[in-house]
This record gives sequence, C-alpha cells and structure tokens, in this order.
Amino acid sequence: MNIKEAKQEIKNTVQAYLCQDERGNYLIPNLRQRPVLLMGPPGIGKTQIMEQIARECRVGLVAYTITHHTRQSAVGLPFIRKAEYGDREYSVTEYTMSEIIASVYEKMKETGLKEGILFIDEINCVSETLAPTMLQFLQCKTFGNQKIPDGWIIVAAGNPPEYNKSVRDFDMVTLDRVRRIDIEADYGVWKEYARERKIHGALLSYLELHPKNFYRIETDVDGLQFVTARGWEDFSSLMQVYDSMGLTVSEEIVYEFLRHRDVAEEVAAYIDLYRKYQDDYGIPQILQGKVKTEIYTRLYHAAFDERISVVNLLLDGVLLEMKKVQQEKNMMDDWYGFLKEYRHRLDDLSQTPEEIYEGLLTEKEEEIAAAGKAGFYGKEEALFRERLLGHWKKAAPQAGLPPEKAFGQAKTEFDQQCAKLEQKEAEAKSALEYAFDFMEHAFETGQEMIVFVTELTVSAEAASFLAEHTCDRYLQYNQELLIGTRKRELLSEINC
Repeated sequence: MNIKEAKQEIKNTVQAYLCQDERGNYLIPNLRQRPVLLMGPPGIGKTQIMEQIARECRVGLVAYTITHHTRQSAVGLPFIRKAEYGDREYSVTEYTMSEIIASVYEKMKETGLKEGILFIDEINCVSETLAPTMLQFLQCKTFGNQKIPDGWIIVAAGNPPEYNKSVRDFDMVTLDRVRRIDIEADYGVWKEYARERKIHGALLSYLELHPKNFYRIETDVDGLQFVTARGWEDFSSLMQVYDSMGLTVSEEIVYEFLRHRDVAEEVAAYIDLYRKYQDDYGIPQILQGKVKTEIYTRLYHAAFDERISVVNLLLDGVLLEMKKVQQEKNMMDDWYGFLKEYRHRLDDLSQTPEEIYEGLLTEKEEEIAAAGKAGFYGKEEALFRERLLGHWKKAAPQAGLPPEKAFGQAKTEFDQQCAKLEQKEAEAKSALEYAFDFMEHAFETGQEMIVFVTELTVSAEAASFLAEHTCDRYLQYNQELLIGTRKRELLSEINC
C-alpha cells in the first residue's frame, strides 16, 4: 500500500471508530477498536499523514516518538499508599499518571476536543525495559494501570528490521490485536504531496528525470547510503531559504540531506543546470508570449534532459498562476459566506448594523483561534485565515448607517477583491495559452507535450482551475495524447 492509500484507510478507520448511535455510544465498542500499526521504511511521511488526518477529521492529535521515553515516563513513577483489606491495613504500590496519557488529557483541556488520535512512532524500537509496556499498550490500550480515554484512537508506526537494527518483533498475541498496514515508497504519490507542499522545482524536475533516486537504501564498501522522502523535503526547505538569501548549495550540503554520494553529486550538478536553464530560457517572458526565436533553435538541438527541464520550469510558472487563483477563490468563497450571514442577521432590529457586524466578526475570530489552537491549520492555512480576518476588519461598516447602506459598505471591499480575482483568472488563462503556444512551436506533439499535459491532469491546482476555465487545447491534447498513449501501452502488453 502507498502512503496515500494508507492515509485514506486510517481516515476511514478514525471516522468508523468515532461513529455513535443515538445515545452517544460508539458503534464499535472500545474493546473492538483495534490500534492501527503502520509499518514502512523511514522518512516516508508517516507522521505527516497523521497530522493531515487529524486536521481533516477535526480531532486532536498527540504524537510521541517512543524511543525518547523511559519506562518511568511511559508508565509513571511508583508510590506507596495505605489500603484496608478485611480488618488489616496494607501498603499498596500505585503509579503516578503516565506522561503520555497526561498529554492526552492536556490536549483535551487545551482544545476542548474530546476525541483524537494518539500516535506513537518507532514503537518497535523501544528499549528492553520498555518493550513489555508497549506490548501491553497495543493489547490493552493502557500504560501501566491507566487507560487511554474513550474516543482516542491509537495509531502506532514502526520500521521493518531491514531498516533498523534495534527493531523488536511483535508476537502473535500482539499482532492479533492490531490492524497492520504495510507501506512502500511511491514516487508518483509523493509527487502530488510535493507539489502541494511547494517542494523546490529543481528537485521535482530532477526526480522526473531520475525517479529511481527518490528512495534508495543501499550498503556497499563505503557503508550505508540512503535517500528518503524526508531528505528531499528537508533539503527543499533549506534551498528555498538559500535562494531568498542569494546563497548557493554545494555538493557537500546536498550530501548532508541526501546521504548517497552518487545521488548528491548528480543533484548538485543538476541544480546548477536548472538555474542556468531558468535564466537562459526566460520562463516569465514565455508565459507573457514574448519568446526569442533562438530559444526554439536551442531546444531543437538540446538533449532530452534539458528539454524536460524546460517543460518543468514552464509547469512551475503555470501552476503558480493557477494556485494564486485558487487561493483568491477560497478567500472569496469564505467571504461570501460571511456576508450572507451578515445579511441574514440584519433582520434583527434589536441591534445596530455595526453591532451585528462586530458580533459576527468576534464569533469568526473565536472560531479561527479555537481551530488554530486545536492544530487544524497548517502554516499556509493559518496565514490565509489571518489575511481573511484582516479584510473583514477593514470592511467593517461605519456607525449610524441604516441596514442597507451598512451592508453595501461592508460589501465594497468584497467587490474590489472580486475584481482582483477576475484579473488573476485572466492572467492564469493567458499564461496557460502562451505555454501551449510555446509547447506547440518547440515540441509539437512529442514526449514533452505528453509530460506537460499529464502534469496538468494530475495537479490539484490545475484540475480545480480547468474545471472552471475551459482550455480547448488542453482538452484536445488530453484526448489525443494521453488516451492514445494508454492505448499503445495496452496493445503492447497484449502483444507480449
């Protein structure tokens, strides 16, 4: 199973486990809610999907890497209390609350969320003293004598033994009480995530040409060499900041993240070429319809790697314009809902229009603050909400206006943003048309055009944009090239 399929299955599991009947009882009783055990290579994105699932299911998330814990922090410290049995008093050993369980209650107290996911990473890499505790945790959903609260679903993750020498095998008793999901690295799935997370274009372009280098773990005479999905993402973050600072990355810096000497050497050389192509070909000018004739001549004689790099640079530019449109559209949709609610509340004559507006604005601020506190927003979403609130505050109507005029004033800022959205849509449509002009002149219907149209087809930004803004040439090439290519593949398989 790939990471995308695993995410959907865990999301389905969370929703199923949290389904309740009319009395508020869980349809699947706690005893039958098997913990999910994710097993897969390191750096593949297990932790990231848990954060996404918690946000999308609107539940809490408490995450721990268990290798950082001792038996005392997981189970709690022992203490002595007095108890009477029959007519005699005895000294009885009890335990303080586990740090992990305490964190669950803290999350509930902090966010007001009664349901959530307790995620334990590297569960099969614990010390010998903690191993029995982890088996008990999976089997009984307890740490020591303290139970995980109802409504909290356990998801654990671990690495197979070939990736970690300290891995411990689970016995049959434990495996019979969990849902084990095995995950494999899949570049195609990761690429969707990478586009969404804005992984550096040079790295995505390199991986398009060398997909086999996306995830590699090898042992040779020089020892262990590896490249993981985490390595690409962390390196991308550094590159983007270095770019903003005008700094370059050397092969040694690349190797700090991509711990495979041959891959690091290739990537470092490709980054230099990618930047050169970016300058030489003038992608912004191409998307404005300003193409120098010599560009076509150079591409005609260029190697395939260079041609594909230019296609990826062009895609980056087009998708960026489409993403801007989607961001503005999301804002206008939320803003429209805000104004609609304001219009509805203006029928209440017991308050002035400005009081109604301020009350609604306060409600929205509190909702956004609560969602942020619960961890439902990523960095980009938090910035989006902050910007939206800023617009709403700026659009507040003046005091003393009658309802119709107050609404008209509150709507003025919205109308101005609508005009900006239309302008961004026009710019994105124009950039796409100019991109197709360039692709037709440079590559006609070759492999490069197939790559271009395929990426538009699988991109979330492009799919959303093209659903609302018809592009005849996209539809034409999608029909002719992609369907035709699939037909050829099927015929080839049949002939074999």
